[in-house]
Amino acid sequence: MTLVSNDPIWWPSINSYRIASYFIVAASAGVMYDWALTFGHEVELIWRQNWSLMTGLYLSARYLGIIYTVIGLLVYVPTISLTDAVIVNAILGVIMIARLHAMYQRRKMLTFLSVILLAVTIANGVTITIITMHLSYFIYWSFTTAWEVLALCLAIWIAVKHFRELKRPSTGWIVRDCFTALTKSHLVYFVSFVAVSCFNFGYLSPTISADPYSLENQIYPGLTQIFLLVQLFVLGPRLILSVREYHAKSVANSDAAADMTSVYFQERVYVSTSSSV
Repeated sequence: MTLVSNDPIWWPSINSYRIASYFIVAASAGVMYDWALTFGHEVELIWRQNWSLMTGLYLSARYLGIIYTVIGLLVYVPTISLTDAVIVNAILGVIMIARLHAMYQRRKMLTFLSVILLAVTIANGVTITIITMHLSYFIYWSFTTAWEVLALCLAIWIAVKHFRELKRPSTGWIVRDCFTALTKSHLVYFVSFVAVSCFNFGYLSPTISADPYSLENQIYPGLTQIFLLVQLFVLGPRLILSVREYHAKSVANSDAAADMTSVYFQERVYVSTSSSV
């Protein structure tokens, strides 16, 4: 026989759980809406192309998000654990390395970034395993923020360098537009990451821990979850999709865009000029 307790001591927890569920539904709806919005481009630019590392990374980031949101709706998982965040950020880190490698075209840079990402991922994994939750949040987001700042600085540096060096109008504008597309999508992703980092560092505030059941302190983690889901599972996959969309439009508009096929993201990708993308 099931016993139902009417003890008032449980009321704050029940109310907190109810409010959290609202944000779960909102965040899940956002992820699913973005997937539905970009599914046509995904079929054309991902599924119908020859498979590569970027294809696997895109599908991992995109469909891990969808699986997570479905589980969150069915089982009412209130938050993304740090373990989940470490795994997804490692996937996004590999995507970021591929983008930077496409911009630098240097094996030493590829090795350097790979070593840095591996060190950050291992450090984050060790942190969430042996350190208390309160401190591990700070250390995890500190390491991850340092990695994202490094990636952004390298992207801006090489983009500015290329903009200054490109003098020939015949090919310069093509490469310049490519770097513009890469930098623009990188900046949008980084802004979203900054928002997520600020929210997560806010958990260190004694105000939140002092009264976790106040309305403001229940809305705060809900907003954090929305920004985190958007950053990981919407803007993350778009780092790949945006470049492939730009390449498809360039191929459709001009045969000169074939010069961009040297970019790592477009390796073994062919898009018909009759495509509507």
